[in-house]
Amino acid sequence: MNQLPIILALGTTQTLAWASSYYLPAILADPIARDLGVSSSWVFGAFSASLVLSALLAPRIGRQIDLIGGRPVLSMSNLMLAAGLALLGMSTSIPLMIVAWLLLGIGMTAGLYDAAFAALGRIYGDSARRAITGITLLAGFASTVGWPLSAWGLETIGWRNTCFAWSAAHILIGLPINLLMLPAVKGAKAAVAAAAKPHIPIDRTMIVLAFVFAAAWTVTGAMAAHLPRIMEAAGATTAQAVFAGALIGPAQVAARIFEASFLSRFHPLVSTKLACITNPIGAVILGLAGGGAASVFAVFYGSGNGILTIARGTLPLAIFGPENYGYRLGIIGAPARMAQATAPLLFGLLIEAMGARVLIVSSALSIAALLALFLLRKTSPKS
Repeated sequence: MNQLPIILALGTTQTLAWASSYYLPAILADPIARDLGVSSSWVFGAFSASLVLSALLAPRIGRQIDLIGGRPVLSMSNLMLAAGLALLGMSTSIPLMIVAWLLLGIGMTAGLYDAAFAALGRIYGDSARRAITGITLLAGFASTVGWPLSAWGLETIGWRNTCFAWSAAHILIGLPINLLMLPAVKGAKAAVAAAAKPHIPIDRTMIVLAFVFAAAWTVTGAMAAHLPRIMEAAGATTAQAVFAGALIGPAQVAARIFEASFLSRFHPLVSTKLACITNPIGAVILGLAGGGAASVFAVFYGSGNGILTIARGTLPLAIFGPENYGYRLGIIGAPARMAQATAPLLFGLLIEAMGARVLIVSSALSIAALLALFLLRKTSPKS
């Protein structure tokens, strides 16, 4: 089966989903807070709550995709994201703003990578690795596209109309693509009627995978929020720190191209292990060379993060196979989503106390994930 049309379709809708949800607060949090007369901490707090809700709902969403396929679930995510963005644009109080972010949290659960990976697993089974890599390659530009568009919208039409514009994009672009391009699953109604909740033992392999991705996503959440601040604490100028941040997206995409062209011939365990050592290597170089090496650190971190995003989909598929794949992703990914939600606050406090030495903590988490990977076999013991 030709995977390219679905890769292009999901790559487009994933770029839209990430740009209009996860990457939105970086640009709009301050103006939203000013308009509502509150601290921006309220906006980021509501955003964190949306990620926690996303973590709680992830196994259920994955199970639905296992049963009925990705088309109805991903299409529903467009509706939820559109509703959340519209309500956010209309918000005049903290409660409304919080409800808007909770709707966005539901939309993110059903519309970001884990749901897309599960949809590809449902379509292609064991052959989904190439497609997973393909959509992450395209959606790796979500911040590159989303941040400038949101910033341009803020400057020209204001934050409220920017939210409305993103909402309209989900209805006019994302929803038709997901409805028209993703295949329907035959016998979905019968499958739902006959389905019993699968028993997936939380064995050592499941626990190790959950720990690996939780540790990795703690680092991801922290760096997304604080990388320029950490680079400045290490001695970089503001310009050097901003330039370093701008290199993360290209580094992620370059690493994903390397994964698709070279690492794909190896088991995903190999690429996951490589990805876990890049952050510590970058931290050592930064520690030895000082703030002038901020860009080097960003390239190492971005490269590892780019491959880890793929591994979150490909490693469980390679170990367990496609059966109940979406449900497994939801269970494995729930701790990672929780960690991602709390990491900005925790690392913010650590930076106050440790400065650039906070990279010791991020490196320790990455090394712990690497060591845990050596406990895994290339296939599940029961397979």
